[in-house]
Amino acid sequence: MRVQCVICDKIEKIESYCLQAKRLRNRRIHTYMCQSCHDRIEENTKKRLATGDFRFNRERKKEKHLS
Repeated sequence: MRVQCVICDKIEKIESYCLQAKRLRNRRIHTYMCQSCHDRIEENTKKRLATGDFRFNRERKKEKHLS
């Protein structure tokens, strides 16, 4: 399966029957990102986390009916 990176527009080939290919085929909202772009974003995120000013806003939502 041919895929294109959403950031750098590099075209790569992945296995047609791997899990990532299945997700790309069945769920159109999933996008492909090449490994070099993924590594670059991961490195920059780690730098921002190390400063202490940056934090993820992923809080667990409490369901009202369980409280």
